[in-house]
Amino acid sequence: MIEGLNKLLAKGMDSPELRFGLGKGYLEQGDSGQAIVHLSACVAQKADYSAGWKLLGKAYLQQGDRARAASAWRTGIDVAERRGDKQASKEMAIFLKRLQKAAAPADAASNEVGGAEAGFTDADPTEG
Repeated sequence: MIEGLNKLLAKGMDSPELRFGLGKGYLEQGDSGQAIVHLSACVAQKADYSAGWKLLGKAYLQQGDRARAASAWRTGIDVAERRGDKQASKEMAIFLKRLQKAAAPADAASNEVGGAEAGFTDADPTEG
């Protein structure tokens, strides 16, 4: 599948759907770096593509970048709610809640070890 989609991309047939397909394929293969490249292009071309935001968050999480995963899902939730896509909004809200719940014990431990003074903050590095 990926090989065929890459051939279409090489022929200049770029589209959000093509990038989504590539991103999904790479994510399924465990190549989160390539998934992020294509899913980022997907949502850059079509910012209201809620499924793209959902998978982009998963790709960031697979890569271990929890902050960017959360940011992608927050954007995706906003997009899905604006479009009336309740299912996608609900799924991303669940992913975000699980991510935050998993981070809570780590945040408590980091606060005991030094908190913000040690460089641990809740700030999103993609904002501001």
